[in-house]
Amino acid sequence: MSTGFFWDERCFWHGGGNFAGMLPVGGLVQPMASGGLPESPESKRRLMNLMDVTGLARELDLRHAPEATREDLLRVHPASYLDTFKATSDAGGGELGRRTPFGPGGYEMAALSAGLSIAALEAVLRSEVDNAYALSRPPGHHCLPDYPNGFCLFANLALAIQSARAKGLVERVVVLDWDVHHGNGTEAIFYEDPNVLTISMHQERNYPMDTGDFADRGRGAGKGFNLNIPLPPGTGHIGYIATMERIVLPQIRAFNPDVIVIACGYDAAAIDPLGRMLATAETFQVMTQQVKALAQDLCGGRLMMAHEGGYSEVYVPFCGHHVLAEMAGSDITAPDPFGEVFPLRQPNAAFDRFVDGVLDEMLAAL
Repeated sequence: MSTGFFWDERCFWHGGGNFAGMLPVGGLVQPMASGGLPESPESKRRLMNLMDVTGLARELDLRHAPEATREDLLRVHPASYLDTFKATSDAGGGELGRRTPFGPGGYEMAALSAGLSIAALEAVLRSEVDNAYALSRPPGHHCLPDYPNGFCLFANLALAIQSARAKGLVERVVVLDWDVHHGNGTEAIFYEDPNVLTISMHQERNYPMDTGDFADRGRGAGKGFNLNIPLPPGTGHIGYIATMERIVLPQIRAFNPDVIVIACGYDAAAIDPLGRMLATAETFQVMTQQVKALAQDLCGGRLMMAHEGGYSEVYVPFCGHHVLAEMAGSDITAPDPFGEVFPLRQPNAAFDRFVDGVLDEMLAAL
């Protein structure tokens, strides 16, 4: 099996300015020793380091890609936004939206991040690789067409999908977003599109706090083709796998896509600073196993993932290694250093029954 891995060192050079966590430094907010936003390059770079050390990187098809062109970007983002972003980037950087600061060269780095996703999806659809993973940074699933949001400057996956559609490579696409935060940008872009089924399973009212409701099912021709699955904090491994089995996988099967695309965030992991969901590296591995098998049944194995959130520099590398080893069908492992502790911190049976009740209500309303 051939798994394409698309990455570029320059994506690690994107900077988020003088922040302490989610707060701008100043007043009573003291700078942190680590500096900057939680969306730092280190969790991604350390994933690359771990794959080098275990040898998994040598089993992947490592590739680079060019920046997304202006033509690519205009398929989602208006010219006014591109022009303002480029001018601000050339002038040394700034912030155009909500929690999206960038430095000089930020436009080019974001275009490169989008280019990695575009190339990864195209490689899958052209059967150059069996499946593919884009180590995109900055991430993309919060970005609206004209408004950057939540660390996201371009809508990476939406751009990849629209590029592939423009080239006649695909018609029906599922976007499954398991980042801990609602994929509001992807939802907004495809909200009226019946050929793109968007599914977001996220921590309820985490970020953005005003989007992600189960009742938001799409509009016009796209009615019924958007599915939000807001889950309670602390859902844990059993709850995530139950959500996949009872709701997500049947919905994807019913839609019968040409390709499955994953917004692959690791911030639902147990020690992530921006999430409270108690998922483990095994959780992400099992979910990958599930969608990989379903893709094999439905669409010739065509599966593509793009890296989204995940802010634990310690744990993201192990979660990502579990996912990529599963994608590649590799026997190489990076044992979870929290493999004994995190299972003991999972919710008890009473909470699992509560989550089952939440899922029952959603299923009854579908």
